[in-house]
Amino acid sequence: MDHEALLESRAPATARGGARTGAFIGRRLLAMAYDLLPVLSLWFLLGFLFALGYTLAGHDPRENIAPWSPLQWLLWLCCWALTGGYATASWRRGGQTLGMRPWRLRVVDAEGGPPPWPALWRRYAVATLSLAAGGLGFWWAWLDRDRLTWHDRAAGTRMRHEPRERA
Repeated sequence: MDHEALLESRAPATARGGARTGAFIGRRLLAMAYDLLPVLSLWFLLGFLFALGYTLAGHDPRENIAPWSPLQWLLWLCCWALTGGYATASWRRGGQTLGMRPWRLRVVDAEGGPPPWPALWRRYAVATLSLAAGGLGFWWAWLDRDRLTWHDRAAGTRMRHEPRERA
C-alpha cells in the first residue's frame, strides 16, 4: 500500500466522503467481553499481592481484608488504575486491546492516528462513568450520527471497524 492510500484509509469517513466507519455496539460489547479475561487475570494478581501484603503486615493468613475498609477501597482503586493502564497502553501502542483484535476494532484520533495519552485516559474515565450509568454512553452510539459513544466524544477519539485484509 503506498503512502497516499495509507493516509486515505486513516482519514475519517466523512473526510473521504464515504459511509460511517464507526464500530457497531455489538462488536464493542463482544470486545469488552473478550477483554474481561486479561483484566480478570490482572485483578487476581493484584488481589494476591494485596493479600500477601496484608498477611506480611501481621494479619492471620485466613483473615480477609474488611469490606468497605480503606484498604479495600485502595484495592478497588488499584484495580481501576491497572485496568486503565492495560487499556490505554494497548490503545496507544497499536490502537487495540486483546479483545478488540478478533473484531478488527481500532481506537484512533479524529485524524486517524494514535490518540495522545491524556485523551486515552479521558476516554477511559468517561467510559467508566458510562458503564456506571448502566451503559448509557455506549448505547448512545445507536443515536449518534457518527456512531460515537460518550467517551469517544469526550476524548476526541473514534473506534473504527477495520476492513478485512485481502491476501
